[in-house]
Amino acid sequence: MTTDWQALRIEGIYRQPHEGFAMQRIKLPAGLLSAEQAHGVAAIAGEFARSELHLTTRGSIEFHWVSTENLGKVKSRLAALGLTSRGACGGAVRGVTCAGRGGVGFPLMETVARRLQQQFTGNPRFERLPKKFKIGIFTQECDRSHLIQDVGLVAKPGDQGSSNYDVWIGGGLGREPQAGFLLEERVTQGRLIPLIEAVLQVYGAHAAAGKRLKHVVRELGEERLRELIMAEPSATEELSPPAGLPDSFLPGDPAPALEAPLFAGELSADTLARLAEFSRIHGGGWMVVTPDQNITFRIPGDVEAASQELLRLGFGGMEKEEQVSFRICPGSHECRMGLTPTRDVARQVIAAMGTVAGALRWAISGCLNSCAQPQLADQGIAVSGLVKGDDGSRSPRFDLYRLPSEGLGLPAARNLTLEELLAQVRELG
Repeated sequence: MTTDWQALRIEGIYRQPHEGFAMQRIKLPAGLLSAEQAHGVAAIAGEFARSELHLTTRGSIEFHWVSTENLGKVKSRLAALGLTSRGACGGAVRGVTCAGRGGVGFPLMETVARRLQQQFTGNPRFERLPKKFKIGIFTQECDRSHLIQDVGLVAKPGDQGSSNYDVWIGGGLGREPQAGFLLEERVTQGRLIPLIEAVLQVYGAHAAAGKRLKHVVRELGEERLRELIMAEPSATEELSPPAGLPDSFLPGDPAPALEAPLFAGELSADTLARLAEFSRIHGGGWMVVTPDQNITFRIPGDVEAASQELLRLGFGGMEKEEQVSFRICPGSHECRMGLTPTRDVARQVIAAMGTVAGALRWAISGCLNSCAQPQLADQGIAVSGLVKGDDGSRSPRFDLYRLPSEGLGLPAARNLTLEELLAQVRELG
């Protein structure tokens, strides 16, 4: 039977470049995963995905190497854990990402992210969108992540622990990077869902198939798009605060955070199981998958004992690969769009780094889709194409991005060979 890969995207499934295998993405609100869920995810990876897992730059988890005949079994097992992949790919509202490493202010972001995911996941009004729609929540603007979202929410703390939000829209990376613009300042939490619904309605009505909201901004202009959004009936609606128990499950502020660094977001099923047990004992039973492709824990108890245990498990040591901040997409290792094996290139880049370069934030994407967000790194790398040699082999060419004082990263060099790229790294010191 022929597999309809396009139809499967809404289930968080992409076709791998290897015949008969797929990638399955799990959609996590704010990257949050319980110890019990993590044990279950590790078991699924062990049974169906070669015991391998990948953490994404949006706080999601991916299984690679899932055979097509096992996709239904994986979906069933995820549902039993209370996890979903619905809308993790395809024309839908994707998983809601949050900045930070589970630190101060994160429980509030977790609450908002959970409500947004509940509202939009599996909602037929917000599926079959022209293309993906990304929402991010942030406590500050310094890392500029709010600029690359279809809707970026920046918290502006108010009285008694509440927050209002500056709402930015129309950002995105890919082959045509564009920074979002400020739609409205200090929006109350009760207005967030209705306002985002208004943005989605206008997006669905005015975007061509395969185009993101940033293209509507270019075609209509910021002011016209703002007028259309604010003319929607829901744009000024205020929802009542939800009743019941708190939605935040992490230990509250000021519990400190500890991080388990991972190279390229890659980990084994056994490693995830060990970290799940660590979170049960030391982290209140919860962990957070971060946009930096690491795992963090909020520690309500003995931080020193937890730190020592994390070291014993092999995290936080002096390994150079794990100490450098480096976002890395799967590249040609597993992705059909990838033009080069990004993990191999990243290792060569790290080996060429001196002290100055090693202290910077890095990212590498295996194509110009920019899934690793190179335009948000101090030094960002994207594979721009392949060049055919006289012997018929193909070698990658790299674009190098650097951050200006504001906005997104700009190209500092284009079409570099690997040797030229490594020379640029060495020059940084």
